[in-house]
Amino acid sequence: MLWPRLARSLTRRPETEPAPLPPDEMVEALAERLEAASRRRLGRSLAIRQVDSGSCNGCLLEIHALSNVLHDLERFGLRLVASPRHADVLLVTGPMTRNMAEAAERALACTPDPKWVIACGDCASDGGVFKGSYAIEGGVGAVLPVDLVIPGCPPSPAQLLEGLLTLMEAQAE
Repeated sequence: MLWPRLARSLTRRPETEPAPLPPDEMVEALAERLEAASRRRLGRSLAIRQVDSGSCNGCLLEIHALSNVLHDLERFGLRLVASPRHADVLLVTGPMTRNMAEAAERALACTPDPKWVIACGDCASDGGVFKGSYAIEGGVGAVLPVDLVIPGCPPSPAQLLEGLLTLMEAQAE
């Protein structure tokens, strides 16, 4: 019983829906705008350090989706880095917990100038569903100076890219 089912599973293609393809024109335009804005402002690509200040990981999953084959963050001249010392942007997810406040301040202090802080998601903007808890300071703005808020619970990868582009274009002027 098991062997015939296993053989059928191995010889058939998976029954999944094809991945949605973004329009090529939109991707090309977004890539050109991001590249021009980051080069104009920094002279190089934009390095992003993701900081989780107490989130449910919904926003984190969408940020990691930026690195997959469909969205491919690197082709836009953006990259995720492992240290705030190499970053231009701190992308903070989740409400600011009391335990993470000092670590977030240290991460900002380690980030070289020019630097920006982005609050990613509804929780990061004002505390979200965790607002009012004894363990929550509030949104990211309660501890760090926020340059951009990307709303959503969680924001989609396209919204994240558009937010990063908006930040770069606003700073380039």
